[in-house]
Amino acid sequence: MATFKSKFVISGHGIHSGAPVRMVVKPSANHGIFFVRSDIDKKIMIPAMFDNVGETKMRNTTIGKMDAPHVQTIEHFMAALMLMGVDSAIIEIDGPETPILDGSAYEFMKKFQEIGVIGAKLKRIIVKREVIVTSDEAKKNISKFVRLKYWLLNKIAGRKTNGFVKLSPNNGKSLNITATLVYPEKIIGNQNYISPIGWTAYEFDIHLKYGDTKWLKCDGNKGEWAIAYRGLSIIENNYNIFKILDQIYKENQIPEWSQGYCDSININKDTKAEYPKCGQGVFLNPNIVTEELYAGKLNINNKIYKCILQFRVNPKFLRISKDFKYWVCDGSINGIRPYRFLLKQIN
Repeated sequence: MATFKSKFVISGHGIHSGAPVRMVVKPSANHGIFFVRSDIDKKIMIPAMFDNVGETKMRNTTIGKMDAPHVQTIEHFMAALMLMGVDSAIIEIDGPETPILDGSAYEFMKKFQEIGVIGAKLKRIIVKREVIVTSDEAKKNISKFVRLKYWLLNKIAGRKTNGFVKLSPNNGKSLNITATLVYPEKIIGNQNYISPIGWTAYEFDIHLKYGDTKWLKCDGNKGEWAIAYRGLSIIENNYNIFKILDQIYKENQIPEWSQGYCDSININKDTKAEYPKCGQGVFLNPNIVTEELYAGKLNINNKIYKCILQFRVNPKFLRISKDFKYWVCDGSINGIRPYRFLLKQIN
């Protein structure tokens, strides 16, 4: 059994709710990770167990029953606990969702290392041969009742369950993670999604703006909105940053929205000017690594940050260049919806 040396506080904002939240993490002499909603009822302990998962609609993990005290988006926090070898702690939280911090487990890990752990030793796992685990194989390790429960939940949500996880040896001696999203629409097909690790995400109030969040689903069903990015090259040295973000959120006006992309060199016979074969629209890219090259810079308290917008794109309004490098989309609210503003410190 392993726990923390002392209690400590982690504060921030929930990525989906946008609400401020404060967590008090306490050492525990009893085995298990338990959450307590201090804003509701301090007597109710919510065990962080796989069979206590209440919902996963927003591509996050919620523990506890939805009609009772529950906590959302625990996956990054739980990943950091596992990496530190901590299996015993009590977390008092004054809101419905853990803080997102930098969008990964990194900031949690830093705090855990600062506080220290009693009785734990970080185990290094080295993958020496390729291992593939399908969802069907994973289900064999859970009870029939839990299997039936998840089958019903997936059926109701329309979520496909034929995925798999593959672990392969890495000569670089590091952990690289790539997720492949399979879209029914041929124009998108398979998308290799690279999580924006190292970027701090700031969520727009999408509930207030769009009314629902169905377009954020990622269940492999027809009509799903794909993930895309755009580097805000127009931002340099804090120039009009708040005005730009206000226009993006309130009016869905994307900077340089009329920019297009040339599949090849097309010359207008009269003006001798090039014109984009894909047509006019919002210029996007499904690869955040590529878009980082076009990201503008902000100076915040003498620290330099790069800026990127994260979008969901309606496949009905999407056009892709012949070399599959760039996307061009209708700039209306029905074609493209920004939902995150990403910052990454570069010095």
